[in-house]
Amino acid sequence: MANEELLAAICEIRDLVRMIAEPHIAARDKKLRDELIRIVGNGESKHKAVFAMDGSRTQMEIHKKTGMNLGNLSTLVKKLSGVQLLSGDLKKPKLTIPIPSNLFDQAG
Repeated sequence: MANEELLAAICEIRDLVRMIAEPHIAARDKKLRDELIRIVGNGESKHKAVFAMDGSRTQMEIHKKTGMNLGNLSTLVKKLSGVQLLSGDLKKPKLTIPIPSNLFDQAG
């Protein structure tokens, strides 16, 4: 039980640090975030797909999770990779920058 409580406390601290650091991270990553917003546009399925790009899912898994057309997802991955917004294996895309859950709301 103590380990679970410790883990919960650590996760809460991590979330608080992220919240405090977000303005500084946003300033540091402004150009990349602006480029991400430009490439992704307004499509809800694209937004969901980008949030699913954490390196743990294949493109097929992202397609199934978000409903985004597989061809469009592949194109999106190539575009994001072309501007250094993805790292690692493109079969399991991972964003190179952290993004807040309301990134695309802020852009609209």
